[in-house]
Amino acid sequence: MQKILVFTDLHFRNHGETILGINPAARFSEALAHGLRNYPDAPHIVLMGDLTNSGKASEYEALAEALDGLKTPVTLMCGNHDNRDNLRAVFPDVPVTQSGHLQRFIDLDDTRLITLDTLDGPPYRNDYHQGYLCANRLKWLDDTLRTSPGRAVIFMHHPAWVSGLSGMDDIRLRNEDAFFDLLDSHRNVAHIFTGHLHRTVSGNARGYSFSTFKSPNIQTPLFLENLHISQSTPEPGAYGLVLLDKAIIAHTEDFQLALDEVENCREALPDQPPEQA
Repeated sequence: MQKILVFTDLHFRNHGETILGINPAARFSEALAHGLRNYPDAPHIVLMGDLTNSGKASEYEALAEALDGLKTPVTLMCGNHDNRDNLRAVFPDVPVTQSGHLQRFIDLDDTRLITLDTLDGPPYRNDYHQGYLCANRLKWLDDTLRTSPGRAVIFMHHPAWVSGLSGMDDIRLRNEDAFFDLLDSHRNVAHIFTGHLHRTVSGNARGYSFSTFKSPNIQTPLFLENLHISQSTPEPGAYGLVLLDKAIIAHTEDFQLALDEVENCREALPDQPPEQA
């Protein structure tokens, strides 16, 4: 069984800057340390977009500091708060396609992990948050699905479906039909993972199962109507743990909830299971 650690919507800011009183860098470092401590055999980490809050080079430099010395391979992805040019300047070794987009695939046994770049830009607009997959990115996805050795699992920042969260639905992937039509032509996509919503959401869209993970820092309230994208809550942080076996399993790890109690339970586990009554 393969384990993949997934962190989305990190929203790194400059040193000392906070969001709703939360320091994104400190919260991510806490989440990352928790994930590496409890799942040290995970062969890969995916950072699923909105790595920074404003796309500034200084914010990517803060992220680079948080990742410094990390031995587990990491895939960086773009979200609507990112700036692809600044990201590539700070992380010059990040894999990109011929068209310069942050898309790659990783084969783990018979499963191909595909990470997509749904950032609609350039131009990069601070007040624009919809996602988009241009012709170059769709062609790359088409080729990547065609050559997959088995099932494919897609990671993308923007959902390509209506979630019921009105404000977030307005800024989903704007060419969702083109995306799904392409998937239909291959029929080997087993699951789709997204971020963007800052909530734990799961379901099925056009016949494809999906899971959305929460952020390590701020979350979105469950307001189905009249939700504005600026509305956020300082709820406890979380990250995702994906298990790849015969099934594809998605766990949300609320690492801040009852953390001490959970760790005490882990340490107190007996060497042998108790006898059944």
